[in-house]
Amino acid sequence: MLVVAKPAGPTSHDVVALVRRLSGTRRVGHGGTLDPFASGVLPLFLGVATRLVEYHLTDTKSYRATVCFGASSSTDDLEGELVPIDGPVVSLAAAETALTGFRGEIEQRPPAYSAVKVAGRRAYALARAGATVELAARRVRIDRLEIVSWDDSDPVRPVAVLEVDCSAGTYVRSLARDLGAAVGSGAYLGALVRTASGPFALDGAVPLDDMRAAAASGQEALQALLLPPDTGLDSMPEAILSIDDVAAVSRGQFVRPRALQPLDEGVPIRLRADDGRLVAIGVVRGGRVAPDKVLVAPAEPASRRLDLAAAAESDPPYGVDPDPASPDDA
Repeated sequence: MLVVAKPAGPTSHDVVALVRRLSGTRRVGHGGTLDPFASGVLPLFLGVATRLVEYHLTDTKSYRATVCFGASSSTDDLEGELVPIDGPVVSLAAAETALTGFRGEIEQRPPAYSAVKVAGRRAYALARAGATVELAARRVRIDRLEIVSWDDSDPVRPVAVLEVDCSAGTYVRSLARDLGAAVGSGAYLGALVRTASGPFALDGAVPLDDMRAAAASGQEALQALLLPPDTGLDSMPEAILSIDDVAAVSRGQFVRPRALQPLDEGVPIRLRADDGRLVAIGVVRGGRVAPDKVLVAPAEPASRRLDLAAAAESDPPYGVDPDPASPDDA
């Protein structure tokens, strides 16, 4: 894993492409898109770690959002067409009162310019083509929503900075739009910083310039920026496998790890080798563990490898092939 501090400007796909090129790794995925104008935490998963992205899809997110009142936007952010709204002057007290209606579980309509699919097409593609896009509301959760800064130097167009902790799938652009409507005006998102994504915080994220400098110094320096593939999955139980169990898991076979703690059926579990390497994510099935996401190549059982090693160290009897599975030389 590599936790990047994305700057405003490039798309999340641009960052993925850069990491793919610098690391020489073809398979790179990310743990939650950030709009081009947004910055902040972007977790990336490289190589076989891309198979673990699904375990982060429900990670909560934290944002610092700048909300501009007094106008609406076609995209609900500063990149859209802005239309001034005639309405009452928005006060700090009115905005704080309105926030109470957005805490907890709420119904939220995604922006028309979003990646939500409508009849197989992305909503933003339909909107750019001139189609009217009305997306169905979805249930999201907002755990924390506070105004930490208020600028009314232009009283007609005040600006608020919000701190937001929310569930995955929450659109902060929609939050800004709806907050403007709640105070009888309009509002749009002027800036956005993702300060945390699940367990990954901005103060531990790697700026792109640092990543470029590490890559220029060599693969060893770049490797030092990487985190273990199961970073952030500390709440998931784990078990240590024997050498034979590692080989069995690599072939997709059920195992019964020693000292396996009692777990409910279907619970995912991290499977490690004796040296601490993550071998797979398994699922508890009937008291055993079924491999689900295998991260190592298939291997022979330890007993088979030891037998072959012993045979290779001794002279075989005349006329006996020490490895019967190998064909004769032509």
